[in-house]
Amino acid sequence: MKLPSFTSQICFIYVKDLEISRSFYEGVLGLELILDQGSCRIVKIAGDAYLGYCSVPSHQQGGEGVLITLVADDVDAWYRHLSEKGVLLLEPPRENPQYGIYHFFLYDPDGYKLEIQAFIDPNWSS
Repeated sequence: MKLPSFTSQICFIYVKDLEISRSFYEGVLGLELILDQGSCRIVKIAGDAYLGYCSVPSHQQGGEGVLITLVADDVDAWYRHLSEKGVLLLEPPRENPQYGIYHFFLYDPDGYKLEIQAFIDPNWSS
């Protein structure tokens, strides 16, 4: 029996301060709020990919072992934008030939590691 297809993807993370995270994800990164559930907010990354960030005291916060990758056409523009917003960026964008990407890393206010990248091969998903 063939399983039905998934229709979207949501990565949920737990945060210390919902307002600080709202300011970062919706303000600095400019992601569109799709659903406000009170203690959780779900924003659209692209297509059918979403990020949910939740203030749930019973869950551990922090990003060890988690990497959220945001794929963009213009990595350098994102780097400039985030620099202008005062976001601490780990290093300037660089090419990574091993994975065929151009990227840089940063941390959100709760210590989750984010990567903004472009695939060098524009047909990567074909």
